[in-house]
Amino acid sequence: MIKGVNHRVIEVLESDCEYFERAIFFVKPEYSALSEGTLRDRAKAVARSSSAPPPSQILRSRFSAIAALLSAAGAGAAICAALQTILR
Repeated sequence: MIKGVNHRVIEVLESDCEYFERAIFFVKPEYSALSEGTLRDRAKAVARSSSAPPPSQILRSRFSAIAALLSAAGAGAAICAALQTILR
């Protein structure tokens, strides 16, 4: 149970994220004197910037990571093959 809490709260309903419908921000006491418009604008900006990337972008980044690993494995195999022919 929380007792004696006195905070300003900003609720953002337009988070632009498919996973979350709203975000709730607790304003630090030293910034509670700012106007509600300023605080709401800042909260919306933070909520928008923290949204997850779209699934297509996640898939693309995973594909490029797998391609990089396969390229490195191929290069390692080529180097090993070259060293085996040189050392024989």
